[in-house]
Parts: sequence; C-alpha cells; structure tokens
Amino acid sequence: MGRRDLDESDFRSRPSKRGSRPRTKQRPEHSDAVTGLVTGVDRGRYTLLVGGATGGATDGEPADEKIVTAMKARELTRTRVVVGDRVDVVGDVSGGDGSLARIVRIQERTSTLRRTADDTDPYERIVVANADQLVIVTALAQPEPRTGMIDRCVVAAYDAGMSVLLCLTKADLASPDALRELYEPLGVEVVVTQQAPSGGDAAGGADGRAAGGPVDRAAGGLVLAPGSVEEVRGRLRGLVSVLVGHSGVGKSTLINALVPDAKRATGVVNDVTGRGRHTSTSAVALRLPVGGSEPDEAFDGWVIDTPGVRSFGLAHVEVAHLLHAFEDLDEVAQECPRGCTHLADAPDCALDDWIEASPEDERPARAARLSSFRRLLSSRTGSDA
Repeated sequence: MGRRDLDESDFRSRPSKRGSRPRTKQRPEHSDAVTGLVTGVDRGRYTLLVGGATGGATDGEPADEKIVTAMKARELTRTRVVVGDRVDVVGDVSGGDGSLARIVRIQERTSTLRRTADDTDPYERIVVANADQLVIVTALAQPEPRTGMIDRCVVAAYDAGMSVLLCLTKADLASPDALRELYEPLGVEVVVTQQAPSGGDAAGGADGRAAGGPVDRAAGGLVLAPGSVEEVRGRLRGLVSVLVGHSGVGKSTLINALVPDAKRATGVVNDVTGRGRHTSTSAVALRLPVGGSEPDEAFDGWVIDTPGVRSFGLAHVEVAHLLHAFEDLDEVAQECPRGCTHLADAPDCALDDWIEASPEDERPARAARLSSFRRLLSSRTGSDA
C-alpha cells in the first residue's frame, strides 16, 4: 500500500494546558432531585427506596414508592455511599427494568458506624449510616463468645453516638448470666434468644417449625422460640438497628425470624475451627414488620443485616469520645490532671478518688462501672486495664 498524500485536514492539533479551556468547578444544583434511601450496595450499583416512607413506621407501602437502581455521579467518585444513607437522586427514577438513576448528593448523616481493619490501620471503613442502635449478636456457645470483640463493638457504637443492644443467642446451650453481669454496668441492654423445643407447642408444630418462622439449619433444624423473637422485636421497634456479629452466631437466623421474607442464608459452625461460614456477603436494609405481619402490611423500623466480621479495629476512635458516652465518669474526669489516661495505673486519676469518696452502699456499683469503662478503654488503647 503506497503512502497517501496528506493535506491540512489530516492535521490534529493537541491544545496545550495553557491554551485549553479550564473545566468549571460549578456543578448543577439538581433542583429536581428526589430523595432515596440506600437499602443495598452491590459492585457499584445501589438499590434505593424512592418515594413514600424512607424510614420509621407506616400503615403500608405507599402507591408511589419505587425500588430504584442507581450509580454515583462523577463528583462522588471518592465518596463512600453506604446502606442507610439518604441521598439525592436524578435521572430515571421510574424503577422500571433496565432503568438507572444517578446519586448526586449524600444528605447529612445523623450517625456513622465505622471500623478499621486493625488498630493501626488509618483507613476507616463506614459500616452503615443513620442507624440509631447497634445490635451485637453473640452466641453463648458454638461458637464461644468473645468479649474482646463485644467490647470493641460497644466502643465503636458509643463513638458513633448510637445505643447498644447485646443479643445473646443459643441460650439453650449456655447461661447468659456472666455476660449480663459484664455488660449491664455499661448501660448496655441485654436480650436473650433460644431455640424452640422440637415437637412442642412453643415451636408451633410437630415438626419443630415456629409459626411463620424459618428453620435454623445451623442448630439442627430447630427454630427460635417465638417469645424470644418478640422480645427482640420490642427492642427494635421504631428504630433503625444494625446487626453485627461473628459468622455462625445465628444473626441470619434472627433476621429471618424478625423479617419473614428476608430469606437470608444460614450456615453451620465448623467443628474444627469453631467458626462460622460467611453467609451474608453484603449489608442490606430490611423493613421490620409490626408483630410479624406480612411484608406488604405495616412496618415499624428497619433492621440492617451486615456480613459476619472477624475483627473490629478502633484506630479511628478518640479516647475523649469514649469518655463522653459515660456522663457520670466524664463529669468526674474533668478534675483529672492533663494527659491522664484514666487507666488503672494512671497517677492521681480523679476516677479513683470518686470511688474512694463514694458512700459504702454505692461503692460496689461505681467500682463495677469504672472497671467496665476501663475494660473498654483498654480495648481501644491496647493497654491492660
């Protein structure tokens, strides 16, 4: 093939940075944006609930409510959007097959639950946003409870300004008394669930299935006792609650009992390692039906299921924020010398003087509360309390 004669139409000028027109920093106002609630995240695609109720209770699903798939706008490329976020959305919000909207803004968050991979990792991972309560699901046996993990979750919740509920599962295998004594002095509410006996009325049928309840295959085909499920439901009512816990503790089983149509996969505990297999692969927000009603009826709150975690780093937590969660101790600590660590070996710590000066009948309760606080503090600092 011979060489072609070139003319001026073949010239391609590549403008220099000085000669090119700079990009404007002004962004569209998107005044036509609608509000959506992020209920799921999957590989860069976000499931949103648009229109109707985006939180709290309702008397049923409004007619204008839609489930919309969206992606982030370019200006949010480096911004993390998580389950629980309320966002402004433009584009195709019809919710039809193949439709795709665009998230252009994240509304101000009321709370942000974070964790790091370990205590030295500077990178914060946002777990969920706008949750009111952290529910720490822990099995009393199979697998054994890990108080260090519970402590760290409590610290992260208090740092985020969230309340804490400790949900102890598999109470038919071990007593919850020890963990109650350990965490109730911290102001942590405790609720206990157990399996319904097979073949009895508590299970709702001869095959051991509770009325409307899913089978817990990790517990040999048993289900949660309906009474204990309703007790948990009462602690979640009217709130946005996020459930965290190790794999195999029964978190997905609890979700399935609370939300009949959730259909979260359940797994088994490895007999050798004592650990569960990850069954929840991504966080998802689910409506909490009132009294176990059907999904299309009234709901009163949200539950957010999260993947099982093996660690909960606290590199992002400041000690002062943890102290603020204990109003009585925070007030006393104002008298501590500058730089006081508030640990047991801290010289001239006002918290120790507070114990010594307390009346005899109040001293045991104060000492238990200070001991619990120092245990949490040591889990944050890596020191011995």
